[in-house]
Amino acid sequence: MKVLGAAVLVMESMVLGFAILLATKSHSATALIYGSVVSLLLFLTAGTLKRRTGFYIGSLMQIFMISFGFVIPAFFLIGVIFVALWAAAIIVGRKGEAARAALVAQAGTKA
Repeated sequence: MKVLGAAVLVMESMVLGFAILLATKSHSATALIYGSVVSLLLFLTAGTLKRRTGFYIGSLMQIFMISFGFVIPAFFLIGVIFVALWAAAIIVGRKGEAARAALVAQAGTKA
């Protein structure tokens, strides 16, 4: 769950960083600073996924990612896609961790 979540957050940060490069000529400095701050926070949030609060912060960051759609309208769609990836990372990650715990428990009983 941690690895998948971190991968989604880092990819979001990179996509937003490239979008900021595209928006430099046609948007205000405030919008670019907002995008830069959100991109940096997405990247830093990937490191907080060791704790449960990291996932709450990551979920909150998804709202800020979608809100960048007010600067570049395509980010409404891109944000929704990343929200779906974030949800999938949490769901698949939980299943993977449960399967791993079952295998470890099974190996522990055989030894």
